[in-house]
Amino acid sequence: MSSTRTLVSPLTLSRPRGKAVYWTVFTGIVLLFALAFLFPVYWMVTGAMKSPDEVAGTPPTLVPHHWHLGGYTDAWDLMDLPTHLWNTVVQAAGAWLLQLVFCTAAAYSLSKLKPVLGRVVLGGILATLMVPAQALVVPKYLTVADLPLIHTSLLNDPLGIWLPAVANAFNLYLLKRFFDQIPRDVLEAAEIDGAGRLRTLWSIVLPMSRPVLGVVSIFALVAVWQDFLWPLMVFSDTDKQPISVALVQLSQNIPLTVLIASMVIASIPMVLMFLVFQRHIIAGISAGSTKG
Repeated sequence: MSSTRTLVSPLTLSRPRGKAVYWTVFTGIVLLFALAFLFPVYWMVTGAMKSPDEVAGTPPTLVPHHWHLGGYTDAWDLMDLPTHLWNTVVQAAGAWLLQLVFCTAAAYSLSKLKPVLGRVVLGGILATLMVPAQALVVPKYLTVADLPLIHTSLLNDPLGIWLPAVANAFNLYLLKRFFDQIPRDVLEAAEIDGAGRLRTLWSIVLPMSRPVLGVVSIFALVAVWQDFLWPLMVFSDTDKQPISVALVQLSQNIPLTVLIASMVIASIPMVLMFLVFQRHIIAGISAGSTKG
């Protein structure tokens, strides 16, 4: 009979004093972590409701003396947030869709179809993870500015965001590792039933891969949503810039409270997405920890 080793023994927890100490310490640690993560959010949300003088005042105030909701409406109008939020949604959605299609197809091919020199190709893809992202900025810009063969520019075009995002070695490797764990017997049964490679991918592999597809989707969307340097280089047209670039470009001569309110509004979509899909994120992260 194997026993589970824990920091606190079951005998200690069975005693009233031990149980009280355990739950007191546990509750205190949870509250400290919650405070560390939630206090900056509270500070940002309430900071937009203060007057500019109160925000810059010393010592800072935890609760606004007078609640000013006009900071959010001013941010919505002065920063032209609807336009830039829509630009971000278009760029993130396109990058997510293309990345999901091409990374899934490549991972399925490397995992289940076993192409010639597949290991060499996979090794080359993983080697790109060792290259710093900053070192790729200039080559990517030159490529996007004058696309080889067709000699067209993708500057000020969402394709300038979509196409580089497709080449994501980490997400491809994550998908491949998950596909490696799918039992071969399942695919052979589908093949006996007359399903081709594409039908097997669509009807068998993808439904079984929902957890990892959810994780890849989150990574793809968040990467585009929070990126700053690459969209700044691609979009010189202010009307086409995403929210991350617009907040910096349009922050001059804007009251601090309006800028803070803009940051709050810009962060709402990602927070809502995490709250809605957090169960899938946790399931996807744990899916690769065991061999199924």
